[in-house]
Amino acid sequence: MAAAGKETTRQKMINIMYLVLLAMLALNVSETILDAFKTINDSLTASANNVGTSIQQLFKTFEQTRLKESPERAKPIYGKAKEAERITQDLNDYIIGIKKELTEQGDGYDQSTGDLKERDNLDIGYNVMINKKRAFMLKEKINDTREKLKQLLGSEDGKQVSFTLSADDPVNHSGSIRTWEELNFGEGVPLTATFTILSKIQADTKNAESEVVKKILGKMDQAVVNLDKFEAVAVAPTSYLIQGQPYKAQVFLTAYDSKANPQIEVGGSPISVTDGRGEYNVNTSKEGIFNWKGTIAVKQTDGTVKMYTTPEQQYMVARPSAVVSPDKMNVFYIGVDNPVSVSVPGIPSKNIRVSMSSGSLNGSGGKYVVKVTNPGIVMVTVSAEVSPGKSQVLSSTKFRAKRIPDPIARFSGRSGGMVATVALKAQEAIYATLENFDFDAKFRITKFNMIIANPRESATVQVTNGNTLNDEMRNALNTIKPGSHIIFDNIIAVGPDGSPRQLAPVALTAD
Repeated sequence: MAAAGKETTRQKMINIMYLVLLAMLALNVSETILDAFKTINDSLTASANNVGTSIQQLFKTFEQTRLKESPERAKPIYGKAKEAERITQDLNDYIIGIKKELTEQGDGYDQSTGDLKERDNLDIGYNVMINKKRAFMLKEKINDTREKLKQLLGSEDGKQVSFTLSADDPVNHSGSIRTWEELNFGEGVPLTATFTILSKIQADTKNAESEVVKKILGKMDQAVVNLDKFEAVAVAPTSYLIQGQPYKAQVFLTAYDSKANPQIEVGGSPISVTDGRGEYNVNTSKEGIFNWKGTIAVKQTDGTVKMYTTPEQQYMVARPSAVVSPDKMNVFYIGVDNPVSVSVPGIPSKNIRVSMSSGSLNGSGGKYVVKVTNPGIVMVTVSAEVSPGKSQVLSSTKFRAKRIPDPIARFSGRSGGMVATVALKAQEAIYATLENFDFDAKFRITKFNMIIANPRESATVQVTNGNTLNDEMRNALNTIKPGSHIIFDNIIAVGPDGSPRQLAPVALTAD
């Protein structure tokens, strides 16, 4: 097939005239120049239509010959060429939309001249393309289309193609900075010139599409059998083993034609083939052990077909299950590290993924630490990579996020009752402790009141910050005698979650 990127003599002349007319715009917008732009626009449109017709003829010929003769091999090539058509059509549709908008703002066409009524207008094109940012989006779409076409061809073929479809800012030689948008759609460009520029981009788009489509469809002319890919292969009867069961596998080198798509069947049913390799997919809705064999039909260079049969393969389907167990209790507590273990029978821990609806989760190898910040319900979801690139959700479990219980305030080791007078006088501070709580959570008292009521005396009240008695409190405590009441209230404590707690009062009687 001939390369599609070469321009005809007629196309070269149109491009030269286009550049000359752009330069003349700076001098004068005469009727003669406007007529010339219309002529070039018509020529560019006709050229794009001719290239489009040629592309459609290529597709039609391919469909009637190669696609019918070798559908397995031709379908991927045909699909790739159609993708190139879709990519360029997206750009062409965007330009058609711009032209429609320009036409509507320019009061449509003059039936007598066949040209735009406002073809000499210098504001419409600038307003649509620059002020409304159509040129900026067009530039992005042009370059994106170019890159997508090259990616479609692949790295090697992409280096070999060259087409004029691009929207790059000009190289700055004179010191002035002009962007691609300003150069093509800046001030002083009449509406008919804007149309011509858009038609040129459409023609470039069709030429690029033609070159890519011909390059892709030309892949069908390569050799029928070409062992160009080699791989080391290990095949095991099963990948699911019970502890103590020996593991066996065959290891060997294989070669295949990545450009041919042989007919491959499993159990008499054909499977999909890509790059010369088949992929067997089966619904695993039932538990049990299953066996299968595959047959491969390879077309030889002399036209004959040779059959190959795979060794019998086996796989096991088990019911999905997951275990999520908090290491200390069945809730998550706010402000502390909550250790969690996650395991999935039959699946390595490195293939397990754990996530939660709120809070944070860190760790690996089946051992994690959960941190929560708000009370409520937390969902822990366990998924696993059951096959390369494919994950499956195995379980979603509800956990309760709760605040750590309030601690109990103690003075002289007691929260109430009778305490020896001498023991009370020896104390320096009040403490808050958690009872029957498995986590290492510390509370610090930030404020408290101390009330002392000696027999037949008025009660005294002292207030302090922190958990230590101040001087007034120590002096008052030294006055107590048997029968005195010592009460601590308005006790404020702060725990790991940072929230202040008011604790129950401590009421003691000196003994």
